[in-house]
Amino acid sequence: MKQKNIYDLIGIGIGPYNLGLAALIDEQDILDAIFFEQNATFQWHPGMLIERTDLQVPFLADLVTLANPKSHYSFLNYLHTQNRLYPFYFFHRFEIPRKEYDAYARWVIEQLSSCHLKSEVVDVIDHQDHFEVKVKHWDKDEVKSYLAKHVVMGTGSKPATPSGTNGLPLEDIHHTSQYLFHKERTQKAKSITIIGSGQSAAEVFYDLLKEQDYYDYHLTWLTRSTGLLQLDASKIGQEVFSPDYVDYFHDLPFDQRIEALDKLGQLRKGIDAITLHKIYEWLYHKSVDGNKLEITIQPLTELNNIERKDTDYQLVCNQWQEGSTFTFTSEKVILATGYKPNIPDWFLERFSKRIAWEDEKRYQVTRDYRLVFHEEVDRSNHFFTLTNLEHSHGSGATNLALAVDRNVHIINKIAGQEIYRAKQDTLFTQFTKK
Repeated sequence: MKQKNIYDLIGIGIGPYNLGLAALIDEQDILDAIFFEQNATFQWHPGMLIERTDLQVPFLADLVTLANPKSHYSFLNYLHTQNRLYPFYFFHRFEIPRKEYDAYARWVIEQLSSCHLKSEVVDVIDHQDHFEVKVKHWDKDEVKSYLAKHVVMGTGSKPATPSGTNGLPLEDIHHTSQYLFHKERTQKAKSITIIGSGQSAAEVFYDLLKEQDYYDYHLTWLTRSTGLLQLDASKIGQEVFSPDYVDYFHDLPFDQRIEALDKLGQLRKGIDAITLHKIYEWLYHKSVDGNKLEITIQPLTELNNIERKDTDYQLVCNQWQEGSTFTFTSEKVILATGYKPNIPDWFLERFSKRIAWEDEKRYQVTRDYRLVFHEEVDRSNHFFTLTNLEHSHGSGATNLALAVDRNVHIINKIAGQEIYRAKQDTLFTQFTKK
């Protein structure tokens, strides 16, 4: 690997976003880039690769297709190389299995010499005209410095869990991101409770529901939302997940952006209709014989505290609409409580006082994903971020399709020319008077 030369770009973290960036760069002889990931293998949400679960976006939202449909790294070419094009043709669906998306992404990274695993970025130093990136190579037990004109932080997100759960045994209380790792032990319990209202909560509930007859557990689902609400997947409504809407959203004042996120809740959060239908149909069939189901489903309920009680856990809950508090006992608890930005400690130490923030947690980001520095407005070396963007670029900040558009903007900015065309005017909807 290069050490003395200055790369055009160093990518920090390799999830789908930076992996897509690496793939798009690899097919153009324009930029010299290298990417580092601390994990030993590439795995896409391994704790939630539940059997027969699918992506919630079409396969066209792969790593490259919306920028370059002719790319070697497209999902269709992956199917071609795996002799799976005909099975996929007869599969006759746009949404693909999550396990297959994971396999596809691993197929891509295995072909990219620019991507390096077991390599953790431990510091980034700004030298004004370039960045020095310090990397801990775990397989060699050494730290090396790499130089780059630009860096792209793609450190993703991490589980957001209630404060009262910190320090409790993971085999008893864990986030859905760890679900499959603990599933076998979880199912040996007498009672299992799921906390949360989104797609992950529904998928875990359904997975445990289907296998309940083989075990002896009572299954509970608590959520503070007003109900188990369906995600709005209407075709014209989904146009908010587009580059045109990102343009509109980014131009709004900060307060209006935050307000817009709240009002788009039905498009951003909720459960896929098919999942909800499967759950109800399973419950209906199980109820035909008249036996009492070992099931509790209760919305309008938030978790206030959780404490260990002998071999079980006591959950202090509040039915917020009634204003009533009650306690509930469960042997295992699975937290479907979402995610939060994974901001490295070195970033906060090095850059938090040098960049502009829109509030105490959300930094200012340009339309082309650059952090805004207080000094040197015209600086030529840029710090791009793929992390913590919902407030600046809207509800599609975690959308796989918009990740491709994001990478197009970054590549074009660094190259100083249009390598890939940024898409505009692609909608039937307009969001402001033209």
